[in-house]
Amino acid sequence: MFSMKFSVFLLVMAGALSYASRTSKYTIGDKVEDFALRNVDGRMVSLSSYSAAEGVIIVFTSLHCPYAEMYEDRIIQLHKKYAPKGYPVMAINPTNPLLFPENSYEHMRARAKAKRYPFAYLQDSTQVVCTRFGASRTPHVFLLDRARIIRYIGSIDDNPENPRAVKKRYLEDAIAALLRGERPNPEITQSIGCPIRIPKQKPSADTAASRR
Repeated sequence: MFSMKFSVFLLVMAGALSYASRTSKYTIGDKVEDFALRNVDGRMVSLSSYSAAEGVIIVFTSLHCPYAEMYEDRIIQLHKKYAPKGYPVMAINPTNPLLFPENSYEHMRARAKAKRYPFAYLQDSTQVVCTRFGASRTPHVFLLDRARIIRYIGSIDDNPENPRAVKKRYLEDAIAALLRGERPNPEITQSIGCPIRIPKQKPSADTAASRR
């Protein structure tokens, strides 16, 4: 009887640990699970869509945040510079448009067209993906390697206000380290931007549709 109870206990604990491993926030060294979100062109884009890439630069960004706006042109230039080297940008808007209507899918499409985004710009209005990543601000960067393991988390650089005054290019240094076959140093920096607010109420049918 004791052995049966102990076996049941082990099964319950294994299930709990497995669930925790799937729901806990990512950190350095974690492998990112595949996910899919709606792009501004109407297509669903998944992480596996980048299977041929050496790595992926995932940037959580938004349309209402002044910090995200300050980094917008730099994000575009990062894609143009590093996509040919195998590190494309995958931009994700994690803002619930119920809280900030300027982040609606229509506004995302208009902004991407106006700025001629060369990268995918995906809507995560249900905030499932940003919660899994543990993204807390916009912009917030997660650099993945060939195996889709997270190698760097944090800021793009050390000066949001003035790109000409940047002294530390954290993301570019991390990419350079991966290209050399080395670990980035630092691996984590403080993200600077607007907090990602997650409302307690359930998303509307319109926002839930972005998951399909």
